Amino acid sequence: MTRLLMKGNEALAEAAIRAGCRAYFGYPITPQNEVGEYMSHRLPEAHGVFLQAESEVAAINMVYGAAGAGVRVMTSTSSPGFSLMTEGLSYIIASRLPCLVVNVMRGGPGLGNIAPSQADYFQVTRAPGHGDAHGVVLAPSTVQEMVDMVGLAFTLAERYRLPAMIAADGILGQMMEPVTLPDPIEPPSPPAWATTGAVGGRHLISSIYLQPEELEAHVLGLMATYDEIRANEQRWEDYRTDDADLIVVAFGTVARIARSAVDRVRAEGLRAGLLRPITLWPFPTDAFARTPRRWLAVEMNSGMMVEDVRLATGGRAPVESYGRVGGVVPTLVEIAGIIQTIAAREGVPV
Repeated sequence: MTRLLMKGNEALAEAAIRAGCRAYFGYPITPQNEVGEYMSHRLPEAHGVFLQAESEVAAINMVYGAAGAGVRVMTSTSSPGFSLMTEGLSYIIASRLPCLVVNVMRGGPGLGNIAPSQADYFQVTRAPGHGDAHGVVLAPSTVQEMVDMVGLAFTLAERYRLPAMIAADGILGQMMEPVTLPDPIEPPSPPAWATTGAVGGRHLISSIYLQPEELEAHVLGLMATYDEIRANEQRWEDYRTDDADLIVVAFGTVARIARSAVDRVRAEGLRAGLLRPITLWPFPTDAFARTPRRWLAVEMNSGMMVEDVRLATGGRAPVESYGRVGGVVPTLVEIAGIIQTIAAREGVPV
């Protein structure tokens, strides 16, 4: 174990190398450029392959090829770049290949700006690629979690033979915090299905099924895997929720701010708590079996995760939404103020 002060993007890159990643393909885009920059000098030192592709479209298809050969491979990008990767990501999902895709989200739509955002929520959880496509999505809220989730992402990707995604944001990518890095491991051997060219049988990896019945059978197999992931991989964190009448739901950077807001209103006698989804897909629906007076979803977008909160709560309690867009980050004072406003409107402590 190594303890260092590191920037989020660089810590994630080092963690990937220590987790056995030996191939990185990507294209520069702010605010995740430090991932590729770090990989460009560290990965060759680890006897790996770094290549700056000519575009995000090329990068994700290079990931496709390396994953098919059984290599631990990753790419990283930010919001517009992720859009360009979605076609190739759908091919990877259809081909049942493990890999890691990191999206350090920025403000949008369009080119938007380089400020932090969570506005890619629908894209990573609903449509990482066309068709019936899903992959595991992890949402860190600290630089340490960016480190820890890399190893977990590779493990889950290989367990289910699907891509795993880390959905971070510009704040987490750029901020510096002390982190404990794991000890390096050797890259795993290529699995039996990999197209390594070794003697011993013909291995074919493809995403095309021209007969509808054949494609349907393949998609049903994917859906069975999705059900298995939903049953086994939901992750979340509770904070001061045991007696909470109002529970704030927030992920990533916003969850850190919401945690402080909960502490502030608790000091005023308001019974608030925080539920932080760690997996965005599968969404941790099991965490919503409780019934507080009210839920409040807080996000750096126009209100996306709130739809999953409403589905998970099943109408058992009202769900309210608060979001900032365009790269604006909600403040502790704002979130505490929303909780106080709800309490005053209800006329009772929450």
